[in-house]
Parts: sequence; structure tokens; C-alpha cells
Amino acid sequence: MNDIKNILLVGVGGQGVLTASEILSEALMLEGFDVKKAEVHGMSQRGGSVNSHLRYGRKVYSPLIEEGKADIIFSFELVEALRFSKYLKEEGFIVCSNEKIIPNSVYFSQVKYPKDPAGALKTAFGKKFYLIDAVNIARELGNVRFANVVLLGTVSHLMKISDTSMKKAVESMVPPKYVTGNLNAFEKGKELAR
Repeated sequence: MNDIKNILLVGVGGQGVLTASEILSEALMLEGFDVKKAEVHGMSQRGGSVNSHLRYGRKVYSPLIEEGKADIIFSFELVEALRFSKYLKEEGFIVCSNEKIIPNSVYFSQVKYPKDPAGALKTAFGKKFYLIDAVNIARELGNVRFANVVLLGTVSHLMKISDTSMKKAVESMVPPKYVTGNLNAFEKGKELAR
């Protein structure tokens, strides 16, 4: 049986969604999985919505995740988690940064940013919703850009990806001068999932 897992990474351009997707893909390949991914990042440099579909298993044929089929939604921004929550399967869970960034989609469509997106997600998903203060944790570690790896630490622990594979992936995907900081961020994120 080919048990395929589906991870949807969502956020706003500049938050490190695509970097996190690359690190996670690399770690899963190191674990021996076939990995396929597809990304939407046309507005990623301008604060627009960014998402990466990532599927892994023994053999994966398509990178796209159908609505209602994501095992994990890994979100860097609260409203993006709300917007993509229709992709979550019933037994899936959401790991989300508590960061609020007003995406361009809100500005251009004249839609209001929800008053309490974290509350709405907590109400809808209860214990399947993990809210992480990733930016402040990263700030304490010396660089807010480590926030994506804080979240990766939490997600990888919940996915049961080995520390060895995750650390090798971080080391191979980030510039050498940021490796130590990112590995510290990974450890902090893991601690939050315990």
C-alpha cells in the first residue's frame, strides 16, 4: 500500500514559505520518501499569498493536494491558514504562526482582515490547531528570519521526521553563516510540540 501524506505550506511572500518547503522536501528525501511539490509564488516578492503543495510517500505521481486531503496545513500567517483550511482532512492538523500580515489579496479585493483569525481557527479545529509565536521566538534567537525553521521544528516533530534528516536538510539549504541560528530555531520549535 502506498500511504501518501499531504502537507500544504501557506503564507505571505517574504516569510520563508518556499525555503521551508525546500528544507522539508530535502529532509523527507533523506528519509527515503518520494517527494513531489508544486508552488504558487507569483506574488511572493510583493507580499502576496504563497503556497506550496508537498506530497510524499513510497511513490507519488502528482504534486497537487485536493481540498479535504491535507494531513497538515503549515501556515506562516493566520488568515492564510483560515483561507486554506478547506484543504485539511478531518483528522489533520494546522501548525500556524501567530503572525498577522495584511496580504495584498485583502488590499486589492476590499475584503476586511478578520478580527480574530486565531479564535476562529481554535473554534473550528480545537486541539488540531497549534498556534506558535514563531516570530518572537526567532527574535529571541537573534534573527526573525529563523521563524520558518521554528515552525519546521514543530511540524517535523509532529510528523516524526528524524532530527538527523532535518538537521542535514537545514545545513544543506541555508547559507553557512545562518546554520547555527537555524538549528537553534529548529530545536525551539521541536520543544513546542512536546
